[in-house]
Amino acid sequence: MNSRAQTILGIDPGTTYMGYAILHTEGSKTEIADFGVLDLHKLENHYEKLQKIFFFVQELIDKYEPTTFAVETQFVDKNVQTMLRLAHGQGVAIAAALSRDLPINEYSPMKIKMAITGNGHASKEQVAGMLQRFLHIPQEQMPKKLDATDALAIAYCHYLQLGSPMSDAVKYKSWADFAKRNTDKVHK
Repeated sequence: MNSRAQTILGIDPGTTYMGYAILHTEGSKTEIADFGVLDLHKLENHYEKLQKIFFFVQELIDKYEPTTFAVETQFVDKNVQTMLRLAHGQGVAIAAALSRDLPINEYSPMKIKMAITGNGHASKEQVAGMLQRFLHIPQEQMPKKLDATDALAIAYCHYLQLGSPMSDAVKYKSWADFAKRNTDKVHK
């Protein structure tokens, strides 16, 4: 595990709602600094949306000083116009990160879902539920829009790619070894 402190900016690209997340990590410790959604649905001009995305990502970078940028890659959609608009949003977010010299990491939706849930075809709700458990997010702090938890999943997926988060943990030979060394955690 890379024990060096990292701050990961995760982006779930979108031109109607763009999810973002800031995740601080050090060794096996993770802490959410911020996550939410940039709401662009009221803007009608596509280029105005792209400009908002660019400046918003730059503001996040300037505020939280991430060490790396993680973004979801495009998925194939039957609607070519939708795919192009998403690609524009993704490209603008990447350009904003590059303008601040951040390294870029792209992950497919399937890889992200697999990293978080163990199932590459998991639903957004399943991903959100697993993140809530892993990161101890109280129910009242769970966002209404799943774009926010999608961005958090992207950041957490990148964290997992840095190495096993459990590698700093104590190693056990078996369940019996665990029970023997953790009598306070074993209930009879």
